[in-house]
Amino acid sequence: MPNTIHLAWFEVPVIKMSRAIAFYEKVFDITIKPVTFGGLEMGWFPPSEEVGAATGTLIKQESYIPSETSTLLYFSTEEITIELQRVEVAGGKIIQPKTEIGEGHGFMAVFLDTEGNRVALHSNK
Repeated sequence: MPNTIHLAWFEVPVIKMSRAIAFYEKVFDITIKPVTFGGLEMGWFPPSEEVGAATGTLIKQESYIPSETSTLLYFSTEEITIELQRVEVAGGKIIQPKTEIGEGHGFMAVFLDTEGNRVALHSNK
């Protein structure tokens, strides 16, 4: 029988923690908790109340390098348009506007954060 896998934790590389925290707090209308952990500068996303949902952190450390070409994280949201309208105001750049995926898979959009990471949104509406 194959193992069941799921995403448990993610880390988003940043160059300037205060700028990254301000960006994600504005786009997602959340509070990110700054934490120093084992010498690492981190910004913890709030935990989800949804069972099995992953959470993660912004992380600043020399081996963590922001990228437009690395693994693409999709943040699930009720309606992409809400967060997407905040991206450029917060200093990011929309790469792909809200786009229907097709065959009942919902919608997606992609943006660059203030640190140079490519990030995606997904919703069913």
